[in-house]
Amino acid sequence: MVDQGILGWIFASLLGFVVFRSVLLKNKKKGGASVEIRDECVKSTANGECRSKTACEEADVIIVGAGVAGAALANTLGKDGRRVRVIERDLTEPDRIVGELLQPGGYLKLIELGLQDCVEEIDAQRVFGYALFKDGKNTKLSYPLEKFDSDVAGRSFHNGRFIQRMRERAATLPNVQLEQGTVTSLLEEKGTIRGVNYKTKDGETMTAYAPLTIVCDGCFSNLRRSLCTPKVDVPSCFVGLLLEDCELPFANHGHVVLADPSPILFYRISSTEIRCLVDVPGQKVPSISNGEMAKYLKTVVAPQIPPELYDGFIAAINKGNIRTMPNRSMPAAPHPTPGALLMGDAFNMRHPLTGGGMTVALSDIVVLRDLLRPLHDLNDAATLCKYLESFYTLRKPVASTINTLAGALYRVFCASPDQARKEMRDACFDYLSLGGVCSSGPVSLLSGLNPRPLSLVCHFFAVAIFGVGRLLLPFPSPKRVWIGARIISGASGIIFPIIKAEGVRQMFFPATVPAYYRAPPVK
Repeated sequence: MVDQGILGWIFASLLGFVVFRSVLLKNKKKGGASVEIRDECVKSTANGECRSKTACEEADVIIVGAGVAGAALANTLGKDGRRVRVIERDLTEPDRIVGELLQPGGYLKLIELGLQDCVEEIDAQRVFGYALFKDGKNTKLSYPLEKFDSDVAGRSFHNGRFIQRMRERAATLPNVQLEQGTVTSLLEEKGTIRGVNYKTKDGETMTAYAPLTIVCDGCFSNLRRSLCTPKVDVPSCFVGLLLEDCELPFANHGHVVLADPSPILFYRISSTEIRCLVDVPGQKVPSISNGEMAKYLKTVVAPQIPPELYDGFIAAINKGNIRTMPNRSMPAAPHPTPGALLMGDAFNMRHPLTGGGMTVALSDIVVLRDLLRPLHDLNDAATLCKYLESFYTLRKPVASTINTLAGALYRVFCASPDQARKEMRDACFDYLSLGGVCSSGPVSLLSGLNPRPLSLVCHFFAVAIFGVGRLLLPFPSPKRVWIGARIISGASGIIFPIIKAEGVRQMFFPATVPAYYRAPPVK
């Protein structure tokens, strides 16, 4: 039998502990000081407000925005044990007409991040390649997936459903906090970003602090000017339609129509819906409200689309749910800033023709995750900033390849009255139709499976040389020689400015950049 005195001592100890704990919790609720909660205050030089030291440590990372990049990043850092606070302007399901096609290379990155199940249960469709249409001819281009598991392919889906799945996953992590609010500014102290100022959905002005703030607030970012030099180009706009209950000529393939004046895209985003994106060059589109857009689509666009899609296309126009979206292009030009980092479309954009945006974003997240993993403490902002400069170099092989290809292909695929440009466009279609390496090489670049900038340049000029060769055979004439020279000149004029904007050294010779070798800071 256990001695009653011992039992009494145990009972008294437990009672004392319960009383002590209740007093501690009471003090905490009232804001009183205790052993664990210090009522100390630190003045912020940014706005003079007083905050507790514990508030400084409430999160390791603040993520501004919970789109594809922000939600995926929150999941990734949360699973690595970071305390993550995500502030998103609107947590309801987004409704967009872009960000609906994930290339196989992006799906591989999704697997690497452990988020592949986020494309399940949203009626996502597998994509195995592309079909090109031009002047009544067509050719099918398949992704080179022979070396991968059967699950690896592209995916197309409703953008909002995909984002909500990733947000739901992030919300299940105990150390990730999702909050609806609008970030109005970055909180800067002596050149270092300490957090953000934001308004809650109730309109209350708040401040959040963290040693690292990652801005992922999308293509309309109002914070990027603090962290980079944005040079945003708007070469065209997409006009979006949703076709229902019709079939694509090539199942499980994206369709690109080389139309006049610019390409038209079709791809299935659910078992019953096909997304159509009509590219309209320039920053202005015909008015939807006065019927000019419907007239343009019916008279200019409709005659150029595949017959199998014609009736569905006209029905979608008559239904009236026509939407537009400007296509933005912006090379990455960051200002390394202690305490902050840019990601996603806030940081880098390319023409969405090739559907590479999500692949770049997910690839960037993998690079950043691997850089942050060795670091247990993020509070030394200056040292962390210097170390993370390597991020801008390590991301280049994937990002620059996809960015350059998107810009170059868009320029080539657009119709032009110039004879040399016409020849280049025809040569590109016929080159891709040759099959073999002429098909698999460019498609592996487009899909993100082979992110090699040098391979891109080789294939691009192979198309130009192929076009010149056709002109000069069987017998060259002075006119044809002149057009051939202009094809080479035009090709150079398309691709070299894009490469220059991406950064020649980082793109082709990253190992010569000192930041490439940055080692994690040692505490």
